[in-house]
Amino acid sequence: MNRYCLSHLSDPDLLRALHAAVARERVTTADLLAHLAEVDARKLYLPAAHPSMYAYCVGELHLSEDAAYKRIQAARAARQFPAIFPAVAEGRLRLSGVGLLAPYLTAENAGDLLAAAAGKTKSEIEHLLAERFPRSEMLAWVQSLGSPTPPGDQLSPGTVGSCQGELAPGPVGSCDGELAPGQVGTSARVAPVAPERYALQLTVGKATHDKLRYAQALLGHQIPSGEVAEVLDRALDALIGQLERRKFAATSRPRPRSPHVSANPRHVPAEVKRTVWERDGGQCTFVSEDGHRCSARSRLEFDHVDPVARGGRATVEGIRLRCRAHNQYGAERTFGPGFMEQKRRQAREAAVERAKAEAAAEVIPWQRALGFRTRPPVAPSPTGD
Repeated sequence: MNRYCLSHLSDPDLLRALHAAVARERVTTADLLAHLAEVDARKLYLPAAHPSMYAYCVGELHLSEDAAYKRIQAARAARQFPAIFPAVAEGRLRLSGVGLLAPYLTAENAGDLLAAAAGKTKSEIEHLLAERFPRSEMLAWVQSLGSPTPPGDQLSPGTVGSCQGELAPGPVGSCDGELAPGQVGTSARVAPVAPERYALQLTVGKATHDKLRYAQALLGHQIPSGEVAEVLDRALDALIGQLERRKFAATSRPRPRSPHVSANPRHVPAEVKRTVWERDGGQCTFVSEDGHRCSARSRLEFDHVDPVARGGRATVEGIRLRCRAHNQYGAERTFGPGFMEQKRRQAREAAVERAKAEAAAEVIPWQRALGFRTRPPVAPSPTGD
């Protein structure tokens, strides 16, 4: 019998079965959040060759982008505030409600806020948050379209005017569920509208607007129409060329290899960078035990196959591309999480000290001009003396 054919059920049996299925789904959702939270905390997506929990959910678990974002957001909130798990399992809270509440939850207000939101709809929770955490009013966003939408090319709901749900203060500027955690904060939206054609929607500041107009003026002979898409294409060509030169020393006329060898063992020669980037295809080379290669193409770093501390050399064979996450993961496997956390803490402290020294260097001339006697800050002793 086809389990999805329910025509044989009586009306009362069908309704009872429906309620039971909804109850099971709530419990399953809470279990899913618990599993996602634990996998996220252990960073088990890294040995599976995914650079983030979001990428793991989409690539490995085959969740939709929207479902992955919302469930990761809810799982992280529930791990921090465990009362969310039973609230979801019992149907007192839905994922959309958890997503709205998460940015406002603290150790002091979590119990009261979760209780107040129990059983409420998304709209009711929005009103609850507006009463407890009032924000400044915002004018409606009206977008001017340069030309009418061609027949048959209809934009999907929510793509024009504003996002379908507003995020908490800080992450405002992106549609909920649109981007991976950690990437929220962009005001741009790119959507395919036809074969090899995309609609780009974004909001820019006055400085960017003025640069665009100036670029259109400078390209007046080459692009008389001033078409923004063509100007943007030219600008991206120039930017990509500049970034490629900076990132992996790309050039059409490479210089002969210098006989000079850098005293810094971490220095990677330009010719090695070019060769490694081309060999690895501009993609992280970490591969999981089942043969899956990390798909990351951003935040890539030149990683020594053998650590420098153990004699690794910056040769074509000794260098590979790794994303930031897998570079750190490899270092932790080699030296241990405790050692790497200590190094990261020392790096953060050193950055703070540099920032203080730079700030002091800017202030000292003004203090001297006002007649104050000053002296440069003394760096702390490595021994703490």
